[in-house]
Amino acid sequence: MQDDDQSSGGPKGLSRGLTNYGDKDFSLYLRRSFAKSMGYSDEMLARPIVGIINTASGYNNCHRGLPELVAAVKRGVLAQGGLPIDFPTISLGEVFLNPTSLMFRNLMAMDTEEMIRAQPMDAVVMVGGCDKTVPAQLMGAASADLPTIQLIAGPMMTGRYEGERLGACTDCRRFWADFRAGRVNSDQIGRIEGNLATTFGTCAVMGTASTMACIAETLGMTLPGTAAIPAVHADRLRAGEATGAQALETARLGLTPSKLITENSVENALRVLLALGGSTNGILHLTAIAGRRGIPISLRRLNELSDTTPVLVNLKPTGVGYMEDFHAAGAMGTLLRDLAPLLHMDCLSVTGESLGDRLKAAPGHVDRTIIRSREEPFEAVGGLVALYGNLAPDGAILKRSAADPAMFEHTGRAVVFSSLEDLADRIDSDDLDVKADDILVLQNAGPKSPSGMPEAGYIPIPKKLAQAGVKDMVRISDCRMSGTAFGTIVLHVTPEAAIGGAIGLVENGDEISLSISNKSLELHVNNDELERRRQASVSQQARPSRGYAKLYADHVTQADQGADFDFLMATD
Repeated sequence: MQDDDQSSGGPKGLSRGLTNYGDKDFSLYLRRSFAKSMGYSDEMLARPIVGIINTASGYNNCHRGLPELVAAVKRGVLAQGGLPIDFPTISLGEVFLNPTSLMFRNLMAMDTEEMIRAQPMDAVVMVGGCDKTVPAQLMGAASADLPTIQLIAGPMMTGRYEGERLGACTDCRRFWADFRAGRVNSDQIGRIEGNLATTFGTCAVMGTASTMACIAETLGMTLPGTAAIPAVHADRLRAGEATGAQALETARLGLTPSKLITENSVENALRVLLALGGSTNGILHLTAIAGRRGIPISLRRLNELSDTTPVLVNLKPTGVGYMEDFHAAGAMGTLLRDLAPLLHMDCLSVTGESLGDRLKAAPGHVDRTIIRSREEPFEAVGGLVALYGNLAPDGAILKRSAADPAMFEHTGRAVVFSSLEDLADRIDSDDLDVKADDILVLQNAGPKSPSGMPEAGYIPIPKKLAQAGVKDMVRISDCRMSGTAFGTIVLHVTPEAAIGGAIGLVENGDEISLSISNKSLELHVNNDELERRRQASVSQQARPSRGYAKLYADHVTQADQGADFDFLMATD
């Protein structure tokens, strides 16, 4: 038997990566035999194969419509003479995972990488959208380095409540804050709950999922113009068909992730993240993706870019619109044109077209109430800022576009919560010693903590203050917050408390200063006292002893390295 070698580079289709039985001819014979048990003809088995990663799951509301989207991809592959074969990987439904979805992002990335490597395919289409799915898939694809196209599930449409548009999940948080403060009653919050997420798809605002969809398009890993199409729109299915049709051409061009995810495309993605007013999780995930290709992301460089990149997009949680508005306003094509003087125009996409060539096409309709020009931005500087100081020697992140400018220069007294459990137990206590100008500090919630860096950085306003009308306070933690959240919130403090970071040494009553102008976060406690506290501190958190939780705790990196596993990052 023949291995079906082709002059363009060895075995193709079903002949790729033969199972090792010590006899290649027997391996191919056996593989074909079992493939035929699934009803494939010889003609189909001779075709090049496009693998399709299907992340549909009953535990993932965002991906409810994926079976139909996968069917559209298959149509496109078949139309171009390929054989589409879909296969599952684990699925990460954001709100259904304990303790947090981030803990399983790296597991999904490993699953994605290894299934691409292990199974015969000439190209792969990765279908997904929920918050950690797109980063995990891009991380896995960057390591596997097979011709790959990302296909986004798409954002959900908005709902309605008493004449008001509602979109998960910024409005979820706004109404829950009103409920805690007594401005919304239990009957009202129940009716709101039923109207926040009324279609399948990812969150309707510029949260993490939508931020990562836009980053994927900027990196060139999706078909141009497909990041923002709503999940329920017929154009989303047409995008699926077009993606399937493109997959084999991408393979023919030899466009693997290593040729698309480059220093220049990563810098473009950082610019886009800043201009979107995108999720703080975006910098964590982009750092992990770039790290798979050996491309470091410096938070100091992020600040340099942020100071020269305006916020142009008017979407919640930093503005008023929703993703369906962004799509109708011109979406990524418009944003990229407005940012063009700041971007590297030679970066390629999966089509083989450069960014510069793409942007030569005539622009369509542009709605300037949603996407502003650089000359008239919503904000003059980027949505994210990195902070440094003795409280965060390796950096921390604040989403200034979602924060209260009145708190950009603030000094206050620390009110400390030593863990998530401590926070839950005391935040609403009438006995809590807290005032509106204090700073809430949450410890032991970083990557190496038992909680695995959850989205708990959106610390609730203490109930007695919320009922008095307080809507924002400076909050500091070593964990994350949802991309749909808002407030003057410092996140990703590095190093974290679990490995001896200064945030774990803060005590009630300590004075802390936040300065956006200086990009600083300072704890006003002298070094001798901090060292005394460090020597006296005893970790009370048990380390996991087995399974994936142990693997995670032993090998996850700090936030400034993307919270990836140290053994999965690219090495020189």
